[in-house]
Amino acid sequence: MSMNIPPGATLEAPDDGTPLIHSATETQPNLPWPDISSRAKWSVSSYKFGFGAECLRDGDPETFWHSDGPQPHFITVEFPCKIAIQKLSIHLSFQQDDSYTPSALAIRAGTGPSDLQDVRVVTLEKPEGWITFDVSSEQNEDGDGLSPVYAYVLQIIVAANHMSGKDTHVRGLRVLGPVEDNATDDDPFPFVNPHFKLYETIR
Repeated sequence: MSMNIPPGATLEAPDDGTPLIHSATETQPNLPWPDISSRAKWSVSSYKFGFGAECLRDGDPETFWHSDGPQPHFITVEFPCKIAIQKLSIHLSFQQDDSYTPSALAIRAGTGPSDLQDVRVVTLEKPEGWITFDVSSEQNEDGDGLSPVYAYVLQIIVAANHMSGKDTHVRGLRVLGPVEDNATDDDPFPFVNPHFKLYETIR
């Protein structure tokens, strides 16, 4: 499967064959998939005072969500309507957080908290920087990528930490939708490639 990798990022292939884009930087990578995080209500299973869900989206690499309760720890993202979810982009730092760093994530999706289904499990080895991966592991109809997940609720579960750590740190998280195809029949040169879509509009 072909994929366009943003500058400064590398592509990794985990056991299930679905790719991880690893941007070893503290700043949020410039990705072609639209950030739909702001459309949702965010909550976490537990947190220490001053280290709550707001730290996941504040854009500051020095702040982080710090869990403070029994395992498993999880982040719940609730949208007001069913929405297409393509990827997650998560900022982790083993160098700074050591045993607080997640080593395995389980992704669940559904229409509500009571009917969530497992859609993806990701294993991470001493992650450093932003890691972006598909929420689904199922091929799309064209066979050239992975299908989005359509859901009201997305839950990211920290299934395990490095060195069997109990609480967890996550320094950033973004929920990304699929790249929208805005091409029309009148456009002889549509921006259909995710890499070129970075330059489709003037920012």
